Amino acid sequence: MDLAYIPSPSTGVINLGPIPLRGYAFCIIIGVFVAVWFGNKRWIARGGRAGTVADIAVWAVPFGLVGGRLYHVITDYQLYFSDGENWVDAFKIWQGGLGIWGAIALGAVGAWIGCRRRGIPLPAWADALAPGIAIAQAFGRWGNWFNQELYGKPTDLPWALKISEGPNRVAGTYHPTFLYESLWCVGVALLVIWADRRFKLGHGRAFALYVAAYCTGRAWIEYMRVDEAHHILGLRLNVWTALIMFVLAVTYIVISAKVRPGREEVVEPGAAEDAKGVEDAAPDADAAGDTDRDGDAVGDTQAPDAEAPDAEAPDAEAPEKNGTAEAAKNA
Repeated sequence: MDLAYIPSPSTGVINLGPIPLRGYAFCIIIGVFVAVWFGNKRWIARGGRAGTVADIAVWAVPFGLVGGRLYHVITDYQLYFSDGENWVDAFKIWQGGLGIWGAIALGAVGAWIGCRRRGIPLPAWADALAPGIAIAQAFGRWGNWFNQELYGKPTDLPWALKISEGPNRVAGTYHPTFLYESLWCVGVALLVIWADRRFKLGHGRAFALYVAAYCTGRAWIEYMRVDEAHHILGLRLNVWTALIMFVLAVTYIVISAKVRPGREEVVEPGAAEDAKGVEDAAPDADAAGDTDRDGDAVGDTQAPDAEAPDAEAPDAEAPEKNGTAEAAKNA
């Protein structure tokens, strides 16, 4: 008898009248909003305009969703194009199935288009968004919990995930790999934030650090999973992908640090001028107060003029002083 375990939801859909609210989609949406919100704060701190991250995300997010789905369908084509399977299911993204590798790759294309339209360097934008992407993944992994998918090997640990009987799954308790990856992504986000503050990462190196750190965790977590996957030389395809991406990310960090050290001084053309304009407007507003104060000063200056007769008193006393001096001389 299991004394403790993580329960799975009985359903991944809540019907709000005629509108189905799917847990998987809800987790993805929350992750996107958090990533954009946090990325916007980091972008402003880097010297960019508020709202720029959201404007570019309008391009990056749709591209990323398409890329993530394409990667999943291509690498797991047997789920949709084998005998007895319905190829229409390949379009049912709400049932789960987004590959982070495809999402990042095609999402980068969308981001590049958005950055190009705004005259912004893509690496700087990616650096600002990097920890937010990791946090978005942490939220998104809970969508797998709603769908009871992508769990690990059987286990009787207290934090085991209880899976119910269903299509392509056997009831039991398994390693909650969705939880492992969610927590790992939170750690990746904290690592990128710390390293960025400590070493002033720029020119895409914060994003590359996110990729390298995420791939490190994804490799061992992927190795624990028991869902069907293609294998190459005994390793799951996603393990090989994680290893390759890790090597590329580390290589980029090393080469970039030598070729373009430091951090970008300007991340968004015109943003500094806008900020300076706001600062210049403040003194203009104070000028009105200075005018009032000057007016008061004028009143103070006029006060001595009103007392001018007192200032002339020494001149009036001059004859008396001269007479006294003359009398003393005559004596």
